[in-house]
Amino acid sequence: MAAEKVKGPASYFPSIEEKYGKSIDHWMRELKKVKDLAHMEQVAHLKTKFEIGHGHANALVAHFRANQQ
Repeated sequence: MAAEKVKGPASYFPSIEEKYGKSIDHWMRELKKVKDLAHMEQVAHLKTKFEIGHGHANALVAHFRANQQ
């Protein structure tokens, strides 16, 4: 049986790790530092500080915010 296809923000994770050379855990730790910012402010932070593309930054932030407790 084939593995179920990953959907949503996590579907970007392999290409994010390959392109930027950092684990998803690394990016979650970075977002934790700016957890009080709004969604788009967090996206802008990743884009500005780390030069991450908009789609990748948005996927990381969406995953981070969906998993906050």
